[in-house]
Amino acid sequence: MSQKHASDSLLQTASGFRPLLRRADLFKDKKIRVDDSISKSRTVQARIVSGSAVLLSGSALTAVLNFAYNLVVARWLGEIGFAHATVVYTLLTILSAVTLSFQIVAAKAVAQQTAAEAKAAVYRAFHRASWVCGLLVAAFLIVFRQGVANYVNLPSPQLITLLAAAAAFYVPLGSRRGYIQGACSFVDLAANLVLEGAVRLGASMLLMLLGYGVPGVVLGNAIAMAVAYAGAQTGVGIRLSPRVPNPLRLSQAMREMSQALVFFAGQVLINNYNIVLVKHFFPASAAGIYSAAAIAGRVIYALSSAVVNSTFPIVAGASDEGRRDLRVIATSLMLVVGIGSTISLGLFLAPNRIWVRLLGAGFESAGQYHVSHLLALYAITTVVYSLSAVIISFEMSYKIAHSSWIQFAFCGALIAGICLYHSTLTGVILVQLVLLAAMFVFVALPFLISSLTDPKDLLVAGMGRPIHLIRRVSEDEVIAEFLKSDFHSHTYQKYQETLRQIVAQPNLEDPVENSKRRTLLFIKHFALWQEIPAGTKWHEVEVNEADLGDIRVFPRAQWRKLARGNFSVTQVAQAMRTRRDLMDTQFLAKIAAIGDRFANDEARLGAVILIGRDETEPLTVLDGNHRLAAAILRTPSELGKLRFLCGLSPQMTSCCWYNTNLANLFRYGRNVIVQAIRNPEAGIASLLKDPGPESHELEA
Repeated sequence: MSQKHASDSLLQTASGFRPLLRRADLFKDKKIRVDDSISKSRTVQARIVSGSAVLLSGSALTAVLNFAYNLVVARWLGEIGFAHATVVYTLLTILSAVTLSFQIVAAKAVAQQTAAEAKAAVYRAFHRASWVCGLLVAAFLIVFRQGVANYVNLPSPQLITLLAAAAAFYVPLGSRRGYIQGACSFVDLAANLVLEGAVRLGASMLLMLLGYGVPGVVLGNAIAMAVAYAGAQTGVGIRLSPRVPNPLRLSQAMREMSQALVFFAGQVLINNYNIVLVKHFFPASAAGIYSAAAIAGRVIYALSSAVVNSTFPIVAGASDEGRRDLRVIATSLMLVVGIGSTISLGLFLAPNRIWVRLLGAGFESAGQYHVSHLLALYAITTVVYSLSAVIISFEMSYKIAHSSWIQFAFCGALIAGICLYHSTLTGVILVQLVLLAAMFVFVALPFLISSLTDPKDLLVAGMGRPIHLIRRVSEDEVIAEFLKSDFHSHTYQKYQETLRQIVAQPNLEDPVENSKRRTLLFIKHFALWQEIPAGTKWHEVEVNEADLGDIRVFPRAQWRKLARGNFSVTQVAQAMRTRRDLMDTQFLAKIAAIGDRFANDEARLGAVILIGRDETEPLTVLDGNHRLAAAILRTPSELGKLRFLCGLSPQMTSCCWYNTNLANLFRYGRNVIVQAIRNPEAGIASLLKDPGPESHELEA
């Protein structure tokens, strides 16, 4: 099957993922419409899957070629010669920070252009700059070849001179691949990666057969870079019309290049500095064993990069709303986890004798230097890092990502960690695993917070008023209504007989009852209620049907799946009509049961509780998402059968239910911990024994 037919087949398969979404209706006095880019979020996922499939195929073949290259070099040169060849290749990989910076920035700039001539003009500027940079890097290596060779204990500075020749072609290769990637020509990009791997293997084998040893291997890499550069031009079809100016401003290009350099400098250091340090601190034989273990990491990262390389230009060309669906980033993350965990498990189960037979007798070892053990541990470490790389590159595709600086900061911690703890090879890997896991938390948490915050930004206050204030109500009345709608839950099972009366028919004038209800509520919802700002004014309100679009559900569970970035209750209801396949049967049954209760005029449904800054701004449903959605699904006129309570406070932006940000979530986490260690049920037991309210006021 030809590459073109294979690509067409993959794309046709992926097209099955694309949903057919309808646009939401326009509501009176509102311009709220589901943006086409939101409705295409699954199309973005499908393109990521299909592009990843193509690049994974090429990267898998490239990984096989590189694996064969490492096996051949290891068996031919032995552990000491292999260590020399690997450290030179590692230095070339470190230089890829420059190469990949040109590639990713060119890919982003090309993907964001719509006209072919504009794409060509952007490419031309980057291509010229990359040649200048490549020659400067080569000159630097030649000038300082002796010092570099001495640091990594190489037998001759000639190896660094050969490395300089490879670098001269490697940097401009990035700009050519950037054009191919930005144009989403994933088949061409995959083919070029395979070409590089095949030439590296073939040229190195030939030169070793001719007796050139380690210099022959390094020269083979230089030849691979030159051939890959020449091959990257084939079939691209770039039109370099001098009449078309570069649409990318210099200041913008410099910011993008700075961001990319920080990211890839951190990336190549994390992936390669450990090999250089091990070569510096350990004997050549131990360094050779560690270099063999690093093969697993290179394979996993190469396959993970295929996912990143397909995701990046697709997300760069998508709209803001299309990216906000967390399933887009989840698609890439799950692909990386699936690939990495499969390889890691295979390496863990493989017996050590297989590697000794493949690599040679010089790699046989025991204890902490066990090759099979090191391979599996190194693979897990690479998977953890690859997840961080996916998130950082995802952010870089549409903005200047500060998370790349987090990665760069962790590089220093990793280098210091290895310098301090390098008594064994296993210890070197464990230091990296712990620090890279911490880095993933530091990278993923702000991204998650930003993603959770974005849905609020999509809901802009209109000129109307979503609610009309009817009367002031007390906090005790709101708690009574909240508890009434939640008292059926399993948490309150032991109290449903003894306290049913004060919940079903509350006497708001009785302070003892109010204390009991507050204590009951706090058994389950202490952390939630602590988020409500002190001094919040509660009102009974009437919801204006025309302004329902300014009320949003809180982004969680099934609601996030339905909303796809726009949490307006009207948008969610529309999605429930058209995309029932997104909901599980239990959720559907609950909505249907509530809807049936609207048909009974005597049915009493609990109040819907809203929160917001004031009556003119968007509101969030604190409790009653299902009731409100069920009413809208039947007919908006059913809203008259619901009672609405609303808490208003200018400080509501400090409530994580209304405004999700890092500070608010940390405070909520603290409240969850407090709820876990306190014993609210002791409070209700005390109130049941002694009805005196004075001594049993609950501490909030």
